[in-house]
Amino acid sequence: MNIQKATFGSGCFWCTEAIFQTVKGVEKVVSGYTGGHVENPTYMQVCNGDTGHAEVIVVEYDADTISFDELLLIFFKTHDPTTLNRQGNDVGTQYRSAIFYHNDEQKQHAEAMIKRLTEEQVFDSPIVTQVVPESTFYSAEDYHQNYFVDNTLKPYCAFVIQPKLNKFAKEFTEKIKPELL
Repeated sequence: MNIQKATFGSGCFWCTEAIFQTVKGVEKVVSGYTGGHVENPTYMQVCNGDTGHAEVIVVEYDADTISFDELLLIFFKTHDPTTLNRQGNDVGTQYRSAIFYHNDEQKQHAEAMIKRLTEEQVFDSPIVTQVVPESTFYSAEDYHQNYFVDNTLKPYCAFVIQPKLNKFAKEFTEKIKPELL
């Protein structure tokens, strides 16, 4: 396997984690925080918006099974990359749309994808997604990991995450792990 890493911020990491856990070729997803100035931040600190961190996921994927470009497309199509520091009711810099690239190739691909989606007018408003170098990643507390799978009956999971998963499944059926179909 050709394991690579990608780091995405697209609002609440519970939603992003749930989507990418279903993607064929994704081996591991870890929710956490990056892009801020406080060492070892807690969820409560990040939620207050004072640490500069974004809620993100780190995706470990087999590049022989799924490409970074395919992951980028999933990233862009499963959140609103045109709203600054907001996804739905989640508001603040911790919910910003961001790609924390791990190398120059990822940076180039992310910028090219933004250019392509802009030229194709996929979104009604300009894309505000940040493309920034990765920085120290802090894994979120244990109860945030695997959140949707462990809490499917909680209201947030049923009314926010499940509809996002349904939309993802409709558009990206061929990218879903076969055991989940």
